[in-house]
Amino acid sequence: MPDLNYDLLYRGAFTMARVRLQYGEAIKAESGAMVAMSSTIDVEGKLEGGFLGGIGRMLAGEKFFFQTLIARRGPGEVLLSPSMPGDIAAIELDGMAPYVVQKDGFFAASNQIEVSTKAQNLMQGLFSGEGFFVLRVNGKGILLISSYGTIHPIDIPPNEEMIIDNSHLVAWPSNCNYKIEKASSGWISSITSGEGLVCRFRGPARVFIQTRNPRAFGGWLKRFVPSS
Repeated sequence: MPDLNYDLLYRGAFTMARVRLQYGEAIKAESGAMVAMSSTIDVEGKLEGGFLGGIGRMLAGEKFFFQTLIARRGPGEVLLSPSMPGDIAAIELDGMAPYVVQKDGFFAASNQIEVSTKAQNLMQGLFSGEGFFVLRVNGKGILLISSYGTIHPIDIPPNEEMIIDNSHLVAWPSNCNYKIEKASSGWISSITSGEGLVCRFRGPARVFIQTRNPRAFGGWLKRFVPSS
């Protein structure tokens, strides 16, 4: 498996990635992720997948362009940070099992990794909290995902199930079956519990979640914003 020489610094609310590139190597990252880089490295905006690919990423909640960082004049390092406070985690992709990544979840990846969009079915699109389009990431290499809060992996054994609040999902295997359902047995109880709808995943699978809910945080902030 191709390696990505990286470190994750200051783990927690303000994690930053340091990537070391050899001469000729490159990495792709979300637009605006570069914090600092060696003078041997060039940064370029790239429309991966063409115009339709960029439109698909926007529908999935991502930015139209990626940035590609290339060590053109010798080895060097680059520092990358997400746009929101939170953690970064690595997923090793073997080329056999693509991952689905929620909106704002893609951070960076080995240059050979392919990022495209995937349309969810009607039920998943309406109620998963992710919309009708999500990112599909495939290939051999390292995928770096980011979140609001710390990233926690959940390993679901074969034929077992785990129920996850849809607002806490970050990434999951594309071949993993899941369905949307009420958090409780009845609609009133589901709503009054504050959970509403959840996702029921069936193993085997490793699902990555975020420890904080950005929608809930946004609702909390609104309480302190004066109304016009």
